[in-house]
Amino acid sequence: MISDPTFYVAAVIGVVFLGLAKGGFSGVGIIATPLIALTVPPVRAAAIVLPILLVQDVISVWVYRRDWDAWNIKVLLPGAVLGIGAGWALAAYVSEAYVRLALGLVVCAFVLNVWVGAANKAVARPSALSGVFMGVLSGFTSMISHAGAPPFQMHVLPQRLDRVRFAATAAVFFAVVNAIKVVPYLLLGQFSTENLATSAVLFPFAILTNVLGIWLVRVTPHKWFYRITYFLVFLISLELIRGGVTGIFG
Repeated sequence: MISDPTFYVAAVIGVVFLGLAKGGFSGVGIIATPLIALTVPPVRAAAIVLPILLVQDVISVWVYRRDWDAWNIKVLLPGAVLGIGAGWALAAYVSEAYVRLALGLVVCAFVLNVWVGAANKAVARPSALSGVFMGVLSGFTSMISHAGAPPFQMHVLPQRLDRVRFAATAAVFFAVVNAIKVVPYLLLGQFSTENLATSAVLFPFAILTNVLGIWLVRVTPHKWFYRITYFLVFLISLELIRGGVTGIFG
């Protein structure tokens, strides 16, 4: 088990964001892995985060088990499986920094487009093909750096689902994605007794912040939920761009 106090300061803050994300504010958890990677190698940070995500997934899926949107899950998951497979196959060759930079730029453009043209955009369900494509991107970026939320949000946010339905759909989708990722992570040799023990120490914080996130989704008005979520997605896109640029030129 890791004993460095600096690691645990970063890890606890990261787990707080993971809990809020798993509670329903999907996306803010993307900050966790880069934050923990300030104190340990990025691959190890990702391996420590995954068991925490799995514990939080159990809680979120149980709470939201009756509220998820079946159509979105059906179109996103097949693509996600392909994306995870591609991420596993290309893990040794793909630059995480370039992936983060490209994803950040696309997501930033998406949010700015929504804000600029929001008054003229009607609520509409995207095509199934679009859902499969976003599923591929989500699975791939999730496998590479636990950054699968932005493509998911680009597909689901414009549909303006009820806030609980949105949170439930995210919970179910990423629970399946994270469960599938266990096998590739094992094959890549990213789990160890020390990493798993470190994850276990962080489980209480993960559970408490997950419950907090679920409560916040329940009490936040629908309009403000989407305003906050879009704003958080915009901040996440900036963090992705910053991390990508730093990784490439830093």
